[in-house]
Amino acid sequence: MEAIVYEEFGGHEVLRHETAVAVPEPGAGEVRVKVAAVGVNPVDWKRRYGWVEEFYPTTFPAVPGLEFAGTVDALGEGVTGVAVGDEVFGWTKTGAYAEYAVAGTFAPKPAALGWAQAASIPVAGETAQRVLDLLDVRAGETLLLHGAAGAVGAVAAQLAVAAGVTVIGTASERNHAFLRELGVTPVTYGDGLADRVREAAPQGVDAVFDAAGHDTLPVSIELLGGERSRIVTIAAPDAAEHGIVFSGVTVGESAARRLLTDQAALVAEGRLRFDLAETFPLKEAARAQELSESGHVRGKLVILL
Repeated sequence: MEAIVYEEFGGHEVLRHETAVAVPEPGAGEVRVKVAAVGVNPVDWKRRYGWVEEFYPTTFPAVPGLEFAGTVDALGEGVTGVAVGDEVFGWTKTGAYAEYAVAGTFAPKPAALGWAQAASIPVAGETAQRVLDLLDVRAGETLLLHGAAGAVGAVAAQLAVAAGVTVIGTASERNHAFLRELGVTPVTYGDGLADRVREAAPQGVDAVFDAAGHDTLPVSIELLGGERSRIVTIAAPDAAEHGIVFSGVTVGESAARRLLTDQAALVAEGRLRFDLAETFPLKEAARAQELSESGHVRGKLVILL
């Protein structure tokens, strides 16, 4: 089958487009899918560098990609409730940058969602909800969201606003109008951020969600008066040095399926946006990861097969 493969850690140049990769076989409780779309996430290139081995130990040769949308192609032993030919989306166990992938955590794709839209949901949706749950943000509180215009940040912002939370979001000036559309009060990151946040939120900040990771933790601690228990990062590699929780992807199967189903319904109903930034053919996966790594993307990057 056609797939993107890498056999060593490194930059995007280690990614190779192969056409004779073995097709994976589903095990008990798993399905194999013919992949139609793949979401590109920062964790993809962080894995490629070997930076997240604690969460995702790598066996070479490796195929990148966590999230997919596609059509069920084969069933493993004991699989019920799904049939060959069904359209699904979720997380893959074998890497999604490929014609075929094996998955154990998936949900039916609503007919109203396109392939790219469905493939955008799993990682950003699960991450956003998980961190909001860890922070225990509630109606009436104020959340400072670093990287609010990114794929995860935009979803977290929408979920928080819908829950009655006031959201202050850091982003570049060009993304401020977009954040206002989501109900977020935007502030520009960089020098003087603490003062701008205080001006935007004179009532103070109750919790911080860091989806950016660009030296945001010291100012976050300052804004919370030294309190660290309600700051969570998904992007700062030096979190432990600051006494801050770093939250990696932790997908519990049954809960994840419910979350996939619930969030897909919200998207289909127009109550949750997953904006698409750009699509790429599989051969251009390295370019997609390079663009993701640049940190200047608003919305989702998706590979279409």
